[in-house]
Parts: sequence; structure tokens; C-alpha cells
Amino acid sequence: MSYMRLQKIKQALNSKFYDRETEIEALMTALLSRQHILFIGPAGTGKSALSSMLGEIVEGTYYFQHLLTPFSTPEELFGVLSLKDLEQGIYKRNTEGMLPEAHFSFIDEIFKANSAILNSLLTLINERVYYNNGIPIPTPLMTLVGSSNEYIEEGEGLEALFDRFLLRYEVEYIRQEDVFISMLKDDKEVIVPKLTLSELLQHQERVKSVQIPDIIFKTLAKIRSKLRDEGIRPSDRRFKQTLSLLRAKAYLDGRFEVNRTDLAILEHALWESIDQKEKTKEILYEIVHDTVETFINRVVPEFEVIVLHAQSTLSNRTPGARARLSELLMQGKTLFMEVQEMNKQMPNRQELVSLKNEMHQRLLKMTSEVIGF
Repeated sequence: MSYMRLQKIKQALNSKFYDRETEIEALMTALLSRQHILFIGPAGTGKSALSSMLGEIVEGTYYFQHLLTPFSTPEELFGVLSLKDLEQGIYKRNTEGMLPEAHFSFIDEIFKANSAILNSLLTLINERVYYNNGIPIPTPLMTLVGSSNEYIEEGEGLEALFDRFLLRYEVEYIRQEDVFISMLKDDKEVIVPKLTLSELLQHQERVKSVQIPDIIFKTLAKIRSKLRDEGIRPSDRRFKQTLSLLRAKAYLDGRFEVNRTDLAILEHALWESIDQKEKTKEILYEIVHDTVETFINRVVPEFEVIVLHAQSTLSNRTPGARARLSELLMQGKTLFMEVQEMNKQMPNRQELVSLKNEMHQRLLKMTSEVIGF
């Protein structure tokens, strides 16, 4: 099983679909994290063609696709009633080749789902279970892609369905003229590499082992606080679910530890209504690109390593120990001067003031130890 295969799949999809890098990364992240994704945008933007790639990429899986209308019936998604069972008073559907047997699915105009379809759809998406004649049947569903030309409106009773999609993206027509022209001229056939179902399952297991450091958990708490200040209140359950996205995003980038850049994907996960979308994006951007916090996260570990080396040198007292201590002290002072300079640029950031004072005290102690060595 090769991680590089995932990168090759991603590259091939980017060659096949123009101006869809964001959506392709989202699909690959959803695939690895077993989450569902919603695409909102006009017809003709390639939503169904892109989504169908899930079924093509993974060999040995079943892909189900359907367009809903206000007149759609449960039979279209879940199969017709078995006439043989019906004669016995048993309302059992024949689900062969239908949504309950799919590993991946694309449901176009999903918000056209009526009440006859909605409850079964909600349970299947959320619990991966389909109730057939009242008996819960586990389904192999990994990722369902929903699509709509428009957002839901309040009072339609579709809020629960909208909430089932952890990732939500607006898909637009190709934006740049030169990219549009390239798309018109393109007639090449792109071969997209494939995975076996077994390989995908192994990747999904490896994703679960991706580490999330404490600083990321603290940053998530900070995001939650800032969102709440704006009246945006994603549920605790939703925040918990986003951890799978962060792990998958890191894994897709070839890392086994989540970092700050992975948090950017949450701008597509933490808003609940369209009026919250821009503010959520703004808050995530500010936090992900916070230069002060990034600076502190770099400086503090570097300074701690210097202090540890100084303590070790003091303990060993080798012939060159004094020179080594002087060198470490200079490295510490250089970092301290960086903090001082950053604090001058941003005097209102209390965390810089605190860090500067702490480093100053520890450097004074180190200086005293070097003098008395």
C-alpha cells in the first residue's frame, strides 16, 4: 500500500477537472475520514462528474447516483417492496443495487427529499443503517455527496439533513479566463490511478493514528470562543467530528501530526446558516494565519531546547563546557531579541509581554550560572 498513490490520484483529478483543486481536496479528505460532503452551486459545474470519481477510484465498491425531485418516492433510493413478502404482510424492500448497498453515493438536488424519504435518508447518512421492515441493516456507506442548486430555507424542515453534512462547499463556474480557455481546448484523456477497497480501508485506519498536539486542541477551543462571540454555535458533536477531517487533511499532505494549516478546512464545517459563512471564514483565517501565535509556537520550543542543553552542560562539566554555555547563552539572547522586536511591533499582545518577561528571567539565571561556572 503506497501513500504516494493518494497523491497521484489527487494530481490526476486536478488534471482532469479544471479549477476544482479545493473540491478535489475536500473529496479526498472526506474519503479518508468517512465523512459526507455537500456541494452547493449551479448546474454544469461538474459536481456529479467529480463525485462519481469516488466510485471509479476505489475498485470493488458500489456507487449509487440519483436525482431527487419533489415527486421522488422511497422506491427510487431504497428499492421496491418485495411482492412475495408483501403477500405475508411484510413491508420489506429489495435493496439490491440501491442506496443501502452503496459504498459511495451522489444524490443530486438532495434538498428535494420529501418526508417519505427524509427519515430513512437521515438514519442512513448518520448511522450507516437502513431500517428494512423495522430491522436495522448496516450499510457499507462511507461517503455520501449531496448536491443542491441552492441553500435550504428556514421552515422547510431540512435543517437536520443539512446538519448531516460535515463539509459544505460552494461550487462556482471556472473563474479565470485562461483556465476556462484551457478547459475548452483540452481533449486529453486522463488516467486516474485506483485503489482497492482493502487499500482504502488501510489508509482510513492509518488516518486514525494521526496525532493531534495539545496546541491544536487549545486552538480549537479558541476558535469555539471566537465563534460564540459572534453568535455562531457549532455543537460539541460537530467539533468532535471535525477531528477526523484534521487527521485526514494532515495524512493527505503526508504528515502524521496535525498542524495549524490543517485548521483552514474548518471554514467549510463550522457554520450553520448562510449568514454565518463569511464570519466563520474570517475567524478561521485570522487564527490560522495568526503570525504572533505562529511565532510563539516556533520560539518557545527552540528556547526550551537551549535551556535543556544548558542544564545538561552544567551537569557534565566537560573541558569545553564553559565555551558551550556561552554559546547557548548567546542563542538564548538572540531568541529573546526576536521576541522583543515582535513585542515592539505588536505591543498589545499580552502573550508576547509574558513570554518576554519569562525569557528575561531565565536568561538572567543562565547568565549567573555561566559566570559562576
